[in-house]
Amino acid sequence: MNDFTKQTLGLADYVVCLLTLLISTGIGVFFSFTGGKQKTNQEYLLGDRKQPLCFVAVSLMASFISSITMLGIPPEFYARGTQFALIDLGYVLLAPVAAHLYIPVFFKLQATSAYEYLSRRFGHLARLMASFLFLIQMVLYMGVVLYAPAVALNALTTLSQNWSILVIGLVCTVYSTLGGLKAVIATDVFQALLMYTAIFLVIASASMRIGFGNIWRIAEERGRVEFFDFRFDPTIRHTFWGLSLSGGFQFLSLYAVNQNQVQRYLSMKDVDTAIKALYLSTPIFCVLSLTTMFSGLAVFAVYKDCDPVKDGRIHSTDQLLPLYILETVGNWPGATGIFVSGIFSGALSTVSSLLNSLAAVTLEDFIKPGYTYVNKKPLEDVQSTVLLTKVLCFMYGLICLGVAFLAQYVESILQATLTIFGAAGGPSLGIFTLGMFVPPANEFGAVIGLICGLAATLTLGFGGPKPPLVNLPVSVEGCAAEVSMLTTPIINFATTIINNATTASPIPQVQHYNYFFRISYLWYIVIGFMVTMIVGTLVSLIVNMVRSESKQVDPDLFSPPVAAFIRSRCCYQISDCGANMTKSDKRTKTFERLKHGDTSAL
Repeated sequence: MNDFTKQTLGLADYVVCLLTLLISTGIGVFFSFTGGKQKTNQEYLLGDRKQPLCFVAVSLMASFISSITMLGIPPEFYARGTQFALIDLGYVLLAPVAAHLYIPVFFKLQATSAYEYLSRRFGHLARLMASFLFLIQMVLYMGVVLYAPAVALNALTTLSQNWSILVIGLVCTVYSTLGGLKAVIATDVFQALLMYTAIFLVIASASMRIGFGNIWRIAEERGRVEFFDFRFDPTIRHTFWGLSLSGGFQFLSLYAVNQNQVQRYLSMKDVDTAIKALYLSTPIFCVLSLTTMFSGLAVFAVYKDCDPVKDGRIHSTDQLLPLYILETVGNWPGATGIFVSGIFSGALSTVSSLLNSLAAVTLEDFIKPGYTYVNKKPLEDVQSTVLLTKVLCFMYGLICLGVAFLAQYVESILQATLTIFGAAGGPSLGIFTLGMFVPPANEFGAVIGLICGLAATLTLGFGGPKPPLVNLPVSVEGCAAEVSMLTTPIINFATTIINNATTASPIPQVQHYNYFFRISYLWYIVIGFMVTMIVGTLVSLIVNMVRSESKQVDPDLFSPPVAAFIRSRCCYQISDCGANMTKSDKRTKTFERLKHGDTSAL
């Protein structure tokens, strides 16, 4: 088994891959010639706010289950056990918070860009800073999403790395540009089915070889099953607290305030339907996440006595799934093609979703305000505006391709990109939460809080060397005596994604590292959120005291419980409401005052 060479995909495999790309492109073409033919931005960016519940629920899941997730999570379970599964607990626990405390605010706003909220709540500077951070973060992330599967598959097959990047990038750019959000959501559903199929193929083939029940038994016998480490030590890579808290904050940063998901909520007819979509999406997300994790145990059960990395058949654990498919079901007609299509679908669904969101943010947060400032009138939603949006979508697709090709030659961009992606989530969530939950917060405090939160997380991510990963023991007792090394280089994406640090040679004393740089990557998003909230609140209070100005707030810009509190104070504490006025009269008078920005009685 240890003389592994690159394999050529069969005709059936190429047919499956080609059909995947043709169907995805065909969906985009279909929507460009049906319905309103994408002649308005209402249809192009929001699907006319008539998208079906089930399709949006699946799209919410597919948007952030990328090719990196599918290639990176199984090796985590293979090499370090089941502890990482607890991150899904945070997703489940915080889903109601996103559904009932954040989503209603965006629906009241009815804006295409989520960042318009920051403009109305704080000011234009806060909006520009947050939206620019989103653009940089997602452009870099898209490049990695395209690059990762092409590198991993090229290391084991004759599938061209450059052609893989080019074809996937152009296909998702074309159907996203032509069909708008309707095409993106429809292709997400199709691609989600392929992702599920690819993962179940791994588990099913392992079950046929060793028995489904034996997968878990072998994991227990070899020390892979571990869940509840309750130590509250942030320097321990994975603990119950770190995983559950980090999972919850990551869920909120992605599903409560991220433009990609907010745009999908607003594509539905009302807030209740959007909330139902999120609730339906959460178990779909968790099932795919957990099965992806379990596939790592399935691969371990097959390779329990002959670790492919130590045996020299592969260079890193990122190649585990491609190697496993080629060695176990590679002779099944079309099986390898299904797996490759599933990995590529992870890239297609993520990149196409982000292209549409990036175009929306650029138009709404930069071009429209700039046009209004220069011409003293708003940019109308006419056909030329839709054409501009399509050009932006296509332009971002080309930029994405450029970043993917650049990543081949500048390896540090990979770790830098994924560190920024994780580090930016906490401050972004923090500035939105500050606006929705802290009435005294103002623009100066929000901007300073965002800067400090981002500085804290980037310092933790980039400021110094990190301790090396410690893997669980593996065996090579079942391997042949001769070892041959696969010389094709590959970046260790799983390590980068999950730990934000490349694997280094073991260093015996972890204490030699600075304490702050030993803090687990899981806590970055929590720390970024807390710094943004605390600094933003304190600075806002100081500014309010110095200026001695009364607050002017609109209750609709706050989370429902906070908005209800503001309204109750307005109704019962405004001095001129009158002793003989009914509660209804007081409420009417209060709302009239709020419309004119008068909340001095708060």
